[in-house]
This record gives sequence, C-alpha cells and structure tokens, in this order.
Amino acid sequence: MASVGFLYPGHSAEDDYPRLESLLGGTVRLPLVHTDIGEDAHRVDALLEMGSAGRLAAGVDELKERGAEAVVWACTSASFVFGWEGARVQVRELSATAGLPASSTSFAFAHAVQALGARRVAIAATYPDDVAERFHAFLKSAGAEVVSTRGSGIITAAEVGTWGVEEVLALARAGDHPDAEVVLLPDTALHTAEHLPALEAELRKPVLTANQVTAWEGLRLLDRTISCPALGTLFSRTAHSKEALDGWARTREVRCPADRGATPPI
Repeated sequence: MASVGFLYPGHSAEDDYPRLESLLGGTVRLPLVHTDIGEDAHRVDALLEMGSAGRLAAGVDELKERGAEAVVWACTSASFVFGWEGARVQVRELSATAGLPASSTSFAFAHAVQALGARRVAIAATYPDDVAERFHAFLKSAGAEVVSTRGSGIITAAEVGTWGVEEVLALARAGDHPDAEVVLLPDTALHTAEHLPALEAELRKPVLTANQVTAWEGLRLLDRTISCPALGTLFSRTAHSKEALDGWARTREVRCPADRGATPPI
C-alpha cells in the first residue's frame, strides 16, 4: 500500500490525518511524526526557526521506518516564511536528507491552485496580517493573482486548533471575495478534514485547506490520484484531469468509499 509521511509541527490538528486516511478509504497510509517547534508563535523569527533544516531532519528516520515513500513538511507558515526560493531550498534539503521525494504545504497550495486551473484566489488566514502577507507574496511568485488577503491575528497554533466548524466557516466567509475563483485557508493547525463539503456549499466555489492540500501533495509526489468528493473539488475535479499538472499523465486513480453520499463537485 502506498505511504506518504508527514512532518507535523507540534500538536493542534494532527488528528485531521487519520480522518483523511479514513475518508480516502484505507487506500493509502498517512503516517505522521511530530516535530519540535520551539516557540508556538505565528511570528517571523519563530517560524524561521520552526522550519529550520535540523528540526525537520530529526523526524525523517522515524517516517522512513514507518514505510514512507515520500515526505511532506505539513506546515504552511514555516515554509512560505522563507520566500519562494528559500522554501525551495527547504524542500530540496528535506528530500536529500530523506532520500525521498519531498514537498511542503506552501507548494501544495501552489500546485493545487494550478491543478484546478484557477488564477484568482482569496486568502482567509488565521495568522497576523504581516505573516498572511508573506503567503500572499509566495502565491504571487507561483503565478497566482491574490485578490484578497485577510489575517485573523491569531498568534498560536494551539489556539487555532481549538476552532470548530462554525469558526472555520466564519473564517472562510470573511476571507472570500467576489472575484476569487478559489478560497485558501492556509494553516495546518486548523481542523478542516471533515468540513470541506460544508465550506464549499457555503461559499459555492472550491476551497483549499492546509491539511487537505498537504495530503493531496503527498499523493502527487507518488504520481497517484484518489477521487474523493468528500474532500472537496480538489479531490474530485483534479482526479479526472490527467494533464492538470506535469507528472500526472500516468497517475493511477482509485475511488474512495466516502464518495457515496458525498457532496458532488462544484
């Protein structure tokens, strides 16, 4: 069975990953290892330390022992904070350390936007405004047009991890923009795995969330697609578009049990 490993910073919404594995019908394993984050703060200096090579490298051996065939740094802010080129270096170093294909949540968002064929996006972030603006700049480097960026001023991942569906829906509504084709919720500390149908029904457009795109990116690294509308448009539309991204032309498609009764793709 295919296996994608995730390096997850601290403890907040890591329980999204067993949910994702379940929604994907047990067709892929998603082992997760926690990294030492240092200070829990959505602040540039703390994020640079959180995403440092040494902190990421410390969890690699355990993921490999658990059978990971690819590894994803499951953090948005502590990847885009390095800027486009710095985030590329971070991923290259992680891949070299692991001896495996590697990526991060920031690149997952960039690839997912491209895979949906979208250009205009809105950012609904939990972060303080200065950190949210760094994600804006990262996406601009990826070729996206960011029509709106909204921060929420939340400093710690621990606080974000306490949010339920009503807070997540309110965040998405507040960050939406009439010109946006897709709304992005960039924080892996935010529980969203069970809320994607509700988010897309509420906004009536595709929604990309951090843990969703992180899992999808891991599958992309393995040239594998799984069609699962319960995980939103990303897991339904892109599963049927083999040329959406370079490297997808030879993907293997599997349908997940969660499709039954799931909200149809938008």
